[in-house]
Amino acid sequence: MEFISLKIQGAFRINMNVLRDHRGFFMRTYDQDELKQHGLVTEWVQESHSFSATKGTVRGLHFQRPPHAETKLVRAAQGSILMVLLDLRETSLTFGSWDTVTLSIEKPELLYVPKGIAMGMCTLTDNCSLLYKMDTAYEPKSARTVRWNDPALAIPWPVNDPLLSDKDKTAPLLKDFLALEGAL
Repeated sequence: MEFISLKIQGAFRINMNVLRDHRGFFMRTYDQDELKQHGLVTEWVQESHSFSATKGTVRGLHFQRPPHAETKLVRAAQGSILMVLLDLRETSLTFGSWDTVTLSIEKPELLYVPKGIAMGMCTLTDNCSLLYKMDTAYEPKSARTVRWNDPALAIPWPVNDPLLSDKDKTAPLLKDFLALEGAL
C-alpha cells in the first residue's frame, strides 16, 4: 500500500497493490499493520454500503458532531465516484479547506478521512457502490449536513442538476452552520 497525503490535514489516498491476470484481479482491501505503521485508526465498529443507481447523484456534505465524530475508511466497490472532503476542525491547519478524490473500481484505492471532516460524493457513472468503515457508531442526533453547493466553498462539482435527498437540498450554508453550531 502507498499512502498519499491529501490537501486536508490527516486525510490520505491509499493506493492498493492490485494483482491482475486473465481472470480479473485480487487485492487486499485492508491491512491493519500498514495503517498502524502510519499512525492511523485501525479499529472499526461499523461498515456501511451506499448504492446509487443514477449518474449525477450527490450525497453530502455529511458528518457527525463530537462526541460521535467518525474516522472513515472508504472505497468504491462499483462504478466511479467523486469524493469531496471539507475540513470542519477549528484547530486544523486546513480548517475550511476542501479537497476531492475520485474513487473507482477501475483504479482501486482507499480514502482515509479523519474525524471532523464533512464528506460528500457525486456518482460519475450509473450503478455506484461505496463501502466505508467507521470507528464510531452512527448517532442520528449528531448527524449534520452542510450544503453541497455552497457558493462560498466553490467546489467544482461535475453536475449542475444532481439527484439529491430533501435533507441535502435544504442543508445550511457553511457560514450559517458555523454561526449556529460552531466548528468541530
